[in-house]
Amino acid sequence: MTNTRVLPLTDDSIAEAARLILAGEPVAVPTETVYGLAADATNAEGVARIYDAKGRPAFNPLIVHVNNFDAAIRIGEFSNEAAALAEEHWPGPLTLVVPLRKNSGIASIVTAGLTTIGLRVPAHPAMQALIQAADRPLAAPSANASGSLSPTRAEHVLKSLGGRIPLIIDGGPTERGLESTIVAATGGPLRLLRPGPITVEAELELGDAVEAPGQLPSHYAPSKPLRLNATEASADEFLIGFGPVAGDANLSAVGDLVEAAARLFDLLHQADASSKPRIAVAPVPDDGLGAAINDRLRRAAVGH
Repeated sequence: MTNTRVLPLTDDSIAEAARLILAGEPVAVPTETVYGLAADATNAEGVARIYDAKGRPAFNPLIVHVNNFDAAIRIGEFSNEAAALAEEHWPGPLTLVVPLRKNSGIASIVTAGLTTIGLRVPAHPAMQALIQAADRPLAAPSANASGSLSPTRAEHVLKSLGGRIPLIIDGGPTERGLESTIVAATGGPLRLLRPGPITVEAELELGDAVEAPGQLPSHYAPSKPLRLNATEASADEFLIGFGPVAGDANLSAVGDLVEAAARLFDLLHQADASSKPRIAVAPVPDDGLGAAINDRLRRAAVGH
Protein backbone atom coordinates (compact mmCIF):
# COMPACT_ATOMS: atom_id res chain seq x y z
CA MET A 1 0.00 0.00 0.00
CA THR A 2 1.12 3.53 -0.82
CA ASN A 3 0.59 6.50 1.48
CA THR A 4 -1.70 8.76 -0.59
CA ARG A 5 -1.32 12.46 0.22
CA VAL A 6 -3.98 15.00 -0.73
CA LEU A 7 -2.56 18.50 -1.20
CA PRO A 8 -4.36 21.71 -2.15
CA LEU A 9 -3.52 23.18 -5.54
CA THR A 10 -0.48 25.43 -4.99
CA ASP A 11 2.83 26.07 -6.73
CA ASP A 12 4.50 23.79 -4.16
CA SER A 13 2.08 20.90 -4.72
CA ILE A 14 2.48 21.18 -8.49
CA ALA A 15 6.27 21.08 -8.04
CA GLU A 16 5.93 17.96 -5.87
CA ALA A 17 3.62 16.34 -8.43
CA ALA A 18 6.12 17.08 -11.21
CA ARG A 19 8.92 15.54 -9.12
CA LEU A 20 6.91 12.35 -8.67
CA ILE A 21 6.02 12.18 -12.37
CA LEU A 22 9.68 12.55 -13.36
CA ALA A 23 10.45 9.73 -10.91
CA GLY A 24 8.03 7.48 -12.81
CA GLU A 25 5.00 7.76 -10.53
CA PRO A 26 1.41 8.68 -11.51
CA VAL A 27 -0.40 11.51 -9.71
CA ALA A 28 -4.03 12.64 -9.75
CA VAL A 29 -4.77 16.16 -10.94
CA PRO A 30 -7.95 18.02 -11.91
CA THR A 31 -8.77 18.90 -15.49
CA GLU A 32 -11.81 20.81 -16.73
CA THR A 33 -13.52 17.46 -17.45
CA VAL A 34 -12.73 14.99 -14.63
CA TYR A 35 -9.71 14.28 -12.43
CA GLY A 36 -6.96 12.61 -14.43
CA LEU A 37 -4.26 10.15 -13.37
CA ALA A 38 -1.17 11.63 -15.02
CA ALA A 39 2.20 10.06 -15.84
CA ASP A 40 5.09 10.96 -18.12
CA ALA A 41 3.99 9.79 -21.57
CA THR A 42 7.63 9.18 -22.55
CA ASN A 43 8.25 6.85 -19.58
CA ALA A 44 6.82 3.38 -20.25
CA GLU A 45 7.09 2.18 -16.64
CA GLY A 46 5.46 5.36 -15.35
CA VAL A 47 2.53 4.76 -17.70
CA ALA A 48 2.39 1.07 -16.71
CA ARG A 49 1.86 2.26 -13.13
CA ILE A 50 -1.30 4.08 -14.29
CA TYR A 51 -2.73 0.73 -15.37
CA ASP A 52 -1.48 -0.87 -12.17
CA ALA A 53 -3.18 1.76 -10.00
CA LYS A 54 -6.46 1.65 -11.93
CA GLY A 55 -6.57 -2.12 -12.09
CA ARG A 56 -7.28 -1.54 -15.78
CA PRO A 57 -8.46 -4.83 -17.30
CA ALA A 58 -6.96 -4.20 -20.76
CA PHE A 59 -4.32 -2.00 -22.35
CA ASN A 60 -6.23 0.68 -24.22
CA PRO A 61 -4.81 3.81 -25.86
CA LEU A 62 -4.46 6.71 -23.43
CA ILE A 63 -5.03 10.40 -24.16
CA VAL A 64 -1.87 12.53 -24.02
CA HIS A 65 -2.12 16.07 -22.65
CA VAL A 66 0.16 18.84 -23.90
CA ASN A 67 0.39 22.59 -23.26
CA ASN A 68 -0.38 23.93 -26.72
CA PHE A 69 -0.78 23.17 -30.42
CA ASP A 70 2.94 23.58 -31.10
CA ALA A 71 3.64 20.75 -28.63
CA ALA A 72 0.89 18.64 -30.20
CA ILE A 73 2.28 18.87 -33.74
CA ARG A 74 5.66 17.63 -32.51
CA ILE A 75 3.90 14.39 -31.51
CA GLY A 76 1.11 13.96 -34.08
CA GLU A 77 0.48 14.77 -37.73
CA PHE A 78 -2.43 17.18 -38.16
CA SER A 79 -4.49 17.49 -41.33
CA ASN A 80 -5.98 20.88 -42.16
CA GLU A 81 -9.30 19.71 -40.72
CA ALA A 82 -7.69 18.54 -37.49
CA ALA A 83 -5.74 21.78 -37.17
CA ALA A 84 -8.93 23.80 -37.66
CA LEU A 85 -10.68 21.85 -34.88
CA ALA A 86 -7.68 22.38 -32.60
CA GLU A 87 -7.66 26.10 -33.31
CA GLU A 88 -11.38 26.36 -32.56
CA HIS A 89 -11.56 24.22 -29.41
CA TRP A 90 -8.11 24.16 -27.75
CA PRO A 91 -7.49 24.57 -24.92
CA GLY A 92 -10.59 22.63 -23.99
CA PRO A 93 -12.31 19.23 -23.70
CA LEU A 94 -11.62 17.98 -27.23
CA THR A 95 -9.29 15.04 -27.96
CA LEU A 96 -8.03 14.67 -31.51
CA VAL A 97 -6.81 11.27 -32.67
CA VAL A 98 -4.15 11.78 -35.35
CA PRO A 99 -1.27 9.79 -36.89
CA LEU A 100 1.68 9.44 -34.51
CA ARG A 101 4.94 10.98 -35.71
CA LYS A 102 7.93 8.68 -35.88
CA ASN A 103 10.51 9.41 -33.19
CA SER A 104 7.87 11.25 -31.15
CA GLY A 105 9.34 9.84 -27.94
CA ILE A 106 5.92 8.62 -26.76
CA ALA A 107 6.09 5.20 -25.07
CA SER A 108 4.36 2.48 -27.09
CA ILE A 109 2.24 1.45 -24.10
CA VAL A 110 0.50 4.87 -24.35
CA THR A 111 -0.84 4.13 -27.84
CA ALA A 112 -1.22 0.39 -27.13
CA GLY A 113 1.08 -0.21 -30.08
CA LEU A 114 -1.07 1.73 -32.58
CA THR A 115 0.28 4.26 -35.10
CA THR A 116 -2.22 6.90 -33.99
CA ILE A 117 -2.40 8.99 -30.82
CA GLY A 118 -5.09 10.93 -28.95
CA LEU A 119 -3.95 14.46 -28.07
CA ARG A 120 -5.59 17.19 -26.00
CA VAL A 121 -4.67 20.66 -24.78
CA PRO A 122 -6.44 21.02 -21.41
CA ALA A 123 -7.85 24.32 -20.20
CA HIS A 124 -7.56 23.66 -16.44
CA PRO A 125 -4.74 25.67 -14.83
CA ALA A 126 -3.66 22.71 -12.65
CA MET A 127 -3.02 20.38 -15.58
CA GLN A 128 -1.43 23.19 -17.58
CA ALA A 129 0.89 23.99 -14.68
CA LEU A 130 1.80 20.33 -14.18
CA ILE A 131 2.67 19.83 -17.86
CA GLN A 132 4.86 22.92 -17.71
CA ALA A 133 6.53 21.94 -14.43
CA ALA A 134 7.25 18.37 -15.55
CA ASP A 135 8.18 19.55 -19.06
CA ARG A 136 6.73 16.32 -20.44
CA PRO A 137 3.60 15.29 -22.34
CA LEU A 138 1.31 13.60 -19.81
CA ALA A 139 -0.76 10.49 -20.40
CA ALA A 140 -3.84 10.84 -18.21
CA PRO A 141 -6.97 8.67 -18.16
CA SER A 142 -9.60 9.34 -15.50
CA ALA A 143 -8.31 8.97 -11.93
CA ASN A 144 -10.52 6.12 -10.80
CA ALA A 145 -10.37 2.36 -10.52
CA SER A 146 -11.53 0.70 -13.73
CA GLY A 147 -15.28 0.29 -13.85
CA SER A 148 -16.04 2.89 -11.16
CA LEU A 149 -17.60 6.32 -11.62
CA SER A 150 -15.48 9.08 -13.10
CA PRO A 151 -14.10 11.37 -10.37
CA THR A 152 -15.07 15.04 -10.29
CA ARG A 153 -13.68 15.79 -6.80
CA ALA A 154 -10.47 14.90 -4.97
CA GLU A 155 -12.43 12.87 -2.44
CA HIS A 156 -13.76 10.68 -5.27
CA VAL A 157 -10.18 9.94 -6.30
CA LEU A 158 -9.15 9.18 -2.72
CA LYS A 159 -12.07 6.78 -2.26
CA SER A 160 -11.20 4.94 -5.48
CA LEU A 161 -7.39 5.07 -5.58
CA GLY A 162 -6.35 5.75 -1.99
CA GLY A 163 -3.36 3.55 -1.15
CA ARG A 164 -2.54 3.04 -4.85
CA ILE A 165 -1.03 6.41 -5.82
CA PRO A 166 1.27 8.80 -3.94
CA LEU A 167 -0.46 12.16 -4.49
CA ILE A 168 -3.78 13.81 -5.30
CA ILE A 169 -3.86 17.52 -6.15
CA ASP A 170 -7.13 18.97 -4.81
CA GLY A 171 -8.29 21.69 -7.18
CA GLY A 172 -11.93 21.55 -6.12
CA PRO A 173 -14.81 20.18 -8.21
CA THR A 174 -14.26 19.93 -11.95
CA GLU A 175 -16.20 22.22 -14.26
CA ARG A 176 -17.55 19.81 -16.84
CA GLY A 177 -17.77 16.43 -15.11
CA LEU A 178 -17.83 14.64 -18.47
CA GLU A 179 -14.88 13.19 -20.37
CA SER A 180 -13.63 14.95 -23.49
CA THR A 181 -15.16 14.60 -26.93
CA ILE A 182 -12.94 12.37 -29.11
CA VAL A 183 -12.67 12.96 -32.85
CA ALA A 184 -10.47 10.86 -35.16
CA ALA A 185 -8.67 12.68 -37.97
CA THR A 186 -6.59 9.85 -39.37
CA GLY A 187 -7.46 10.09 -43.06
CA GLY A 188 -10.83 10.13 -44.81
CA PRO A 189 -13.88 11.68 -43.14
CA LEU A 190 -13.60 12.89 -39.55
CA ARG A 191 -15.12 10.38 -37.13
CA LEU A 192 -16.70 10.97 -33.74
CA LEU A 193 -15.35 8.26 -31.42
CA ARG A 194 -16.86 9.57 -28.20
CA PRO A 195 -19.45 12.32 -27.60
CA GLY A 196 -18.57 14.81 -24.90
CA PRO A 197 -18.73 18.46 -23.84
CA ILE A 198 -17.69 19.81 -27.25
CA THR A 199 -20.43 19.80 -29.87
CA VAL A 200 -18.92 18.73 -33.17
CA GLU A 201 -20.15 19.32 -36.70
CA ALA A 202 -23.36 17.48 -37.60
CA GLU A 203 -21.80 15.66 -40.55
CA LEU A 204 -19.47 13.74 -38.25
CA GLU A 205 -20.62 10.16 -37.88
CA LEU A 206 -20.42 8.28 -34.60
CA GLY A 207 -17.68 5.69 -34.96
CA ASP A 208 -17.56 2.17 -33.55
CA ALA A 209 -18.57 1.86 -29.91
CA VAL A 210 -15.86 2.92 -27.49
CA GLU A 211 -15.52 0.39 -24.71
CA ALA A 212 -13.64 2.57 -22.24
CA PRO A 213 -12.63 6.23 -21.80
CA GLY A 214 -9.86 7.13 -24.20
CA GLN A 215 -10.05 3.82 -26.03
CA LEU A 216 -9.96 3.59 -29.80
CA PRO A 217 -12.13 0.93 -31.46
CA SER A 218 -9.07 -0.77 -33.02
CA HIS A 219 -6.24 -2.71 -31.42
CA TYR A 220 -2.66 -3.44 -32.41
CA ALA A 221 -2.00 -7.13 -32.94
CA PRO A 222 1.03 -8.71 -34.60
CA SER A 223 0.63 -10.03 -38.13
CA LYS A 224 2.09 -13.44 -37.23
CA PRO A 225 0.49 -16.40 -35.44
CA LEU A 226 1.01 -16.15 -31.69
CA ARG A 227 1.26 -19.08 -29.22
CA LEU A 228 0.73 -18.49 -25.50
CA ASN A 229 2.22 -20.11 -22.38
CA ALA A 230 5.31 -21.36 -24.20
CA THR A 231 8.25 -22.50 -22.08
CA GLU A 232 10.46 -23.04 -25.10
CA ALA A 233 10.40 -22.03 -28.75
CA SER A 234 10.06 -24.13 -31.86
CA ALA A 235 12.64 -23.52 -34.56
CA ASP A 236 10.29 -21.17 -36.45
CA GLU A 237 9.21 -19.11 -33.42
CA PHE A 238 10.46 -15.85 -31.89
CA LEU A 239 10.05 -16.43 -28.15
CA ILE A 240 9.10 -13.51 -25.90
CA GLY A 241 10.27 -14.60 -22.48
CA PHE A 242 9.25 -13.72 -18.94
CA GLY A 243 11.16 -14.42 -15.75
CA PRO A 244 13.16 -17.67 -15.98
CA VAL A 245 12.03 -18.32 -19.57
CA ALA A 246 14.72 -16.20 -21.24
CA GLY A 247 13.47 -16.20 -24.82
CA ASP A 248 14.84 -14.15 -27.72
CA ALA A 249 13.77 -11.06 -25.76
CA ASN A 250 12.40 -10.86 -22.24
CA LEU A 251 9.46 -8.89 -20.85
CA SER A 252 11.14 -8.89 -17.42
CA ALA A 253 13.96 -11.19 -16.41
CA VAL A 254 13.13 -10.59 -12.74
CA GLY A 255 9.40 -11.22 -13.20
CA ASP A 256 8.35 -7.58 -12.61
CA LEU A 257 4.86 -7.08 -14.07
CA VAL A 258 5.25 -3.28 -14.30
CA GLU A 259 8.40 -3.75 -16.38
CA ALA A 260 6.65 -6.43 -18.43
CA ALA A 261 3.70 -4.16 -19.17
CA ALA A 262 6.06 -1.35 -20.13
CA ARG A 263 7.88 -3.61 -22.63
CA LEU A 264 4.93 -5.56 -24.03
CA PHE A 265 4.17 -3.60 -27.20
CA ASP A 266 7.82 -2.93 -28.01
CA LEU A 267 8.57 -6.66 -27.88
CA LEU A 268 5.47 -7.58 -29.89
CA HIS A 269 6.65 -5.17 -32.59
CA GLN A 270 10.18 -6.61 -32.36
CA ALA A 271 8.85 -10.15 -32.74
CA ASP A 272 6.63 -9.10 -35.64
CA ALA A 273 9.64 -7.59 -37.43
CA SER A 274 11.89 -10.62 -36.87
CA SER A 275 12.72 -13.23 -39.51
CA LYS A 276 10.79 -15.93 -37.64
CA PRO A 277 7.29 -16.57 -39.08
CA ARG A 278 5.66 -17.29 -35.71
CA ILE A 279 5.65 -15.81 -32.20
CA ALA A 280 5.55 -17.59 -28.85
CA VAL A 281 5.13 -15.96 -25.44
CA ALA A 282 6.16 -17.38 -22.07
CA PRO A 283 3.59 -17.77 -19.28
CA VAL A 284 2.75 -14.55 -17.43
CA PRO A 285 0.97 -14.71 -14.05
CA ASP A 286 -2.69 -13.77 -14.43
CA ASP A 287 -2.87 -11.37 -11.48
CA GLY A 288 -2.54 -7.59 -11.21
CA LEU A 289 -1.03 -6.17 -14.38
CA GLY A 290 -0.53 -9.73 -15.56
CA ALA A 291 -4.29 -9.94 -16.20
CA ALA A 292 -4.07 -6.94 -18.54
CA ILE A 293 -0.99 -8.38 -20.27
CA ASN A 294 -2.72 -11.73 -20.79
CA ASP A 295 -5.90 -10.03 -21.99
CA ARG A 296 -3.97 -8.30 -24.75
CA LEU A 297 -2.03 -11.45 -25.64
CA ARG A 298 -5.22 -13.50 -25.84
CA ARG A 299 -6.75 -10.88 -28.17
CA ALA A 300 -3.65 -11.05 -30.36
CA ALA A 301 -3.69 -14.87 -30.43
CA VAL A 302 -7.40 -15.15 -31.29
CA GLY A 303 -6.88 -13.30 -34.56
CA HIS A 304 -4.81 -16.16 -35.98
